[in-house]
Amino acid sequence: MDERTRLRLDVAYDGTDFSGWAAQPTRRTVAGVLVQTLDLVLGAGVATGLTVAGRTDAGVHATGQVCHLDLPTAVWRERAGRLLRRLARLLPTDVRVRAMTEVPADFDARFSATFRRYEYRVTDAPYGAEPLRRHEILAWPKPLDLAALNAAAAGLVGEHDFAAYCRRKENATTLREVTRLDWRRDPDGVLVATVQADAFCQAMVRSLVGAMLVAGDGRRPVDWPAGLLTRRARSSEVTVAPAHGLTLVAVGYPADPAEYAHRAELTRRLRVPTES
Repeated sequence: MDERTRLRLDVAYDGTDFSGWAAQPTRRTVAGVLVQTLDLVLGAGVATGLTVAGRTDAGVHATGQVCHLDLPTAVWRERAGRLLRRLARLLPTDVRVRAMTEVPADFDARFSATFRRYEYRVTDAPYGAEPLRRHEILAWPKPLDLAALNAAAAGLVGEHDFAAYCRRKENATTLREVTRLDWRRDPDGVLVATVQADAFCQAMVRSLVGAMLVAGDGRRPVDWPAGLLTRRARSSEVTVAPAHGLTLVAVGYPADPAEYAHRAELTRRLRVPTES
């Protein structure tokens, strides 16, 4: 069997015209476009095992997505110096491979990850979102109070069963540890929620945002989002925030590459993450 080299790909994309990450036979997806372009550059089936850190939903963007794949070592050695620019010429303009890095064979973009970090952008300006940013910012129809948003967020930090905020998948846990959840208002007035966790179950991030927004505009008390954590099934009271405001901005990995395999083993044992 030919020797193979594992590569880490750092990927950014505008999710507007994608039906999410995962390949689908009849839909345009990020994985589908990447595989199609790699096949065009390298030959069909030369790149194998494309695996992503977080399977984003339709309409969700990424500036810090990570995936891995395997190439025959001889192909990588021959093409390494020019492969990134070749992909840049052939990929559509709404997806970019920003870096390709050789990594140990036990690096797993999905299971070796220690955290995923998302940002969600909202404007409460009376005129809505700026036209050039309408694909990444949600226009909210009511004024939002930053202090109330942060008070609502504080109760959601920590390890909890987020069943009320997840689309449950059979045999998958909804226990997650949120290590960061806070809001800021940028100088342009846009409100940005930053949420970081070891992993996210499907629709969790946008559900959390949806719950915090109704606390931020005064329609719910600030302790209402945290109060839902006592529920063991998805809450019909929570509205999932629209996809276009959400961006995956970073995925973390152990600083020591020798820890990749251990982290992957631990993650597989604890849960099977299904990103949102």
